[in-house]
Amino acid sequence: MGYLTLMGALSAVSRGAARGVVAAMAMSGLRRMTTALSLVEDTPPEAVLRSTVPGAFARVPDQHRPVAVEAMHWTYGALGGAAFGLLPRRVRRHPLAGPIYGILAWTAFEIGIAPALGLPQADGHKPAEQAALLADHLLYGAVVAASPWPHRD
Repeated sequence: MGYLTLMGALSAVSRGAARGVVAAMAMSGLRRMTTALSLVEDTPPEAVLRSTVPGAFARVPDQHRPVAVEAMHWTYGALGGAAFGLLPRRVRRHPLAGPIYGILAWTAFEIGIAPALGLPQADGHKPAEQAALLADHLLYGAVVAASPWPHRD
Protein backbone atom coordinates (compact mmCIF):
# COMPACT_ATOMS: atom_id res chain seq x y z
CA MET A 1 0.00 0.00 0.00
CA GLY A 2 1.47 3.34 -1.03
CA TYR A 3 1.71 6.35 1.24
CA LEU A 4 -1.18 8.19 -0.45
CA THR A 5 -3.36 5.11 -0.39
CA LEU A 6 -2.58 4.54 3.28
CA MET A 7 -3.32 8.18 4.10
CA GLY A 8 -6.62 7.97 2.20
CA ALA A 9 -7.60 4.83 4.12
CA LEU A 10 -6.68 6.38 7.47
CA SER A 11 -8.62 9.50 6.56
CA ALA A 12 -11.73 7.47 5.64
CA VAL A 13 -11.47 5.49 8.88
CA SER A 14 -10.99 8.58 11.07
CA ARG A 15 -13.88 10.41 9.38
CA GLY A 16 -15.98 7.27 9.79
CA ALA A 17 -15.12 7.12 13.49
CA ALA A 18 -16.05 10.79 13.96
CA ARG A 19 -19.35 10.25 12.14
CA GLY A 20 -19.91 7.16 14.26
CA VAL A 21 -19.68 9.25 17.45
CA VAL A 22 -22.11 11.83 16.04
CA ALA A 23 -24.41 9.03 14.85
CA ALA A 24 -24.38 7.45 18.33
CA MET A 25 -25.24 10.86 19.79
CA ALA A 26 -28.17 11.14 17.37
CA MET A 27 -29.31 7.65 18.36
CA SER A 28 -29.14 8.65 22.01
CA GLY A 29 -31.41 11.61 21.31
CA LEU A 30 -33.93 9.42 19.54
CA ARG A 31 -33.71 6.84 22.34
CA ARG A 32 -34.53 9.51 24.91
CA MET A 33 -37.74 10.09 23.06
CA THR A 34 -38.59 6.39 22.59
CA THR A 35 -37.87 5.56 26.24
CA ALA A 36 -39.87 8.58 27.43
CA LEU A 37 -42.77 7.30 25.31
CA SER A 38 -42.28 3.83 26.86
CA LEU A 39 -41.57 2.31 23.45
CA VAL A 40 -38.15 1.09 24.63
CA GLU A 41 -37.88 -0.28 28.16
CA ASP A 42 -34.18 -1.00 28.50
CA THR A 43 -31.65 0.51 26.12
CA PRO A 44 -29.14 -1.94 24.64
CA PRO A 45 -26.06 -0.02 25.88
CA GLU A 46 -27.30 -0.11 29.47
CA ALA A 47 -28.24 -3.78 29.22
CA VAL A 48 -24.78 -4.61 27.84
CA LEU A 49 -23.02 -2.76 30.66
CA ARG A 50 -25.18 -4.40 33.32
CA SER A 51 -24.53 -7.81 31.77
CA THR A 52 -20.83 -7.62 30.93
CA VAL A 53 -19.45 -5.63 33.85
CA PRO A 54 -22.16 -5.78 36.52
CA GLY A 55 -19.81 -5.18 39.44
CA ALA A 56 -18.13 -2.18 37.84
CA PHE A 57 -21.46 -0.76 36.65
CA ALA A 58 -23.00 -1.19 40.11
CA ARG A 59 -20.12 0.79 41.64
CA VAL A 60 -20.87 3.77 39.39
CA PRO A 61 -23.04 6.19 41.39
CA ASP A 62 -26.62 6.30 40.11
CA GLN A 63 -26.32 9.92 38.99
CA HIS A 64 -23.25 9.05 36.84
CA ARG A 65 -24.58 5.87 35.21
CA PRO A 66 -26.11 7.73 32.25
CA VAL A 67 -22.67 9.20 31.54
CA ALA A 68 -21.06 5.75 31.63
CA VAL A 69 -23.74 4.39 29.30
CA GLU A 70 -23.30 7.28 26.85
CA ALA A 71 -19.51 7.02 26.88
CA MET A 72 -19.70 3.31 26.10
CA HIS A 73 -22.33 3.90 23.40
CA TRP A 74 -20.29 6.67 21.74
CA THR A 75 -17.19 4.47 21.81
CA TYR A 76 -19.12 1.63 20.19
CA GLY A 77 -20.48 4.13 17.66
CA ALA A 78 -16.96 5.30 16.85
CA LEU A 79 -15.82 1.71 16.27
CA GLY A 80 -18.80 1.05 14.01
CA GLY A 81 -18.12 4.24 12.08
CA ALA A 82 -14.44 3.34 11.68
CA ALA A 83 -15.51 -0.06 10.33
CA PHE A 84 -17.76 1.72 7.84
CA GLY A 85 -14.73 3.78 6.78
CA LEU A 86 -12.91 0.54 5.96
CA LEU A 87 -15.50 -0.39 3.35
CA PRO A 88 -14.52 0.22 -0.26
CA ARG A 89 -15.25 3.75 -1.46
CA ARG A 90 -17.77 2.56 -4.06
CA VAL A 91 -19.72 0.77 -1.31
CA ARG A 92 -19.62 3.76 1.07
CA ARG A 93 -20.86 6.07 -1.69
CA HIS A 94 -23.92 3.99 -2.53
CA PRO A 95 -27.09 5.85 -1.47
CA LEU A 96 -28.36 2.86 0.52
CA ALA A 97 -25.03 2.05 2.17
CA GLY A 98 -25.85 3.91 5.40
CA PRO A 99 -29.34 2.52 5.98
CA ILE A 100 -28.19 -1.00 5.09
CA TYR A 101 -25.22 -0.63 7.44
CA GLY A 102 -27.56 0.49 10.22
CA ILE A 103 -29.86 -2.50 9.62
CA LEU A 104 -26.87 -4.85 9.66
CA ALA A 105 -25.65 -3.35 12.95
CA TRP A 106 -29.12 -3.79 14.48
CA THR A 107 -29.35 -7.36 13.15
CA ALA A 108 -25.89 -8.22 14.51
CA PHE A 109 -26.96 -7.03 17.95
CA GLU A 110 -30.33 -8.80 17.87
CA ILE A 111 -29.18 -12.20 16.61
CA GLY A 112 -25.58 -12.25 17.77
CA ILE A 113 -24.57 -9.96 20.61
CA ALA A 114 -27.76 -10.01 22.73
CA PRO A 115 -28.06 -13.83 22.74
CA ALA A 116 -24.31 -14.28 23.34
CA LEU A 117 -24.48 -12.00 26.39
CA GLY A 118 -27.75 -13.51 27.62
CA LEU A 119 -29.50 -10.14 27.50
CA PRO A 120 -33.26 -9.96 28.03
CA GLN A 121 -33.47 -8.54 24.49
CA ALA A 122 -32.45 -11.98 23.22
CA ASP A 123 -35.91 -13.25 24.14
CA GLY A 124 -37.48 -10.78 21.73
CA HIS A 125 -38.95 -7.32 21.82
CA LYS A 126 -42.45 -6.02 21.51
CA PRO A 127 -43.13 -4.90 17.91
CA ALA A 128 -43.11 -1.20 18.90
CA GLU A 129 -39.77 -1.64 20.65
CA GLN A 130 -38.30 -3.46 17.65
CA ALA A 131 -39.49 -0.68 15.36
CA ALA A 132 -37.98 1.98 17.63
CA LEU A 133 -34.62 0.20 17.82
CA LEU A 134 -34.60 -0.38 14.08
CA ALA A 135 -35.37 3.31 13.51
CA ASP A 136 -32.47 4.49 15.64
CA HIS A 137 -30.10 2.12 13.82
CA LEU A 138 -31.35 3.43 10.48
CA LEU A 139 -30.57 6.92 11.80
CA TYR A 140 -27.11 5.72 12.85
CA GLY A 141 -26.41 4.36 9.38
CA ALA A 142 -27.66 7.51 7.65
CA VAL A 143 -25.41 9.72 9.79
CA VAL A 144 -22.37 7.44 9.42
CA ALA A 145 -22.74 7.46 5.64
CA ALA A 146 -23.35 11.22 5.41
CA SER A 147 -20.76 13.20 3.54
CA PRO A 148 -20.11 16.81 2.66
CA TRP A 149 -21.17 18.00 -0.76
CA PRO A 150 -19.64 17.45 -3.21
CA HIS A 151 -19.23 13.88 -2.03
CA ARG A 152 -15.83 13.20 -0.50
CA ASP A 153 -14.69 10.22 1.48
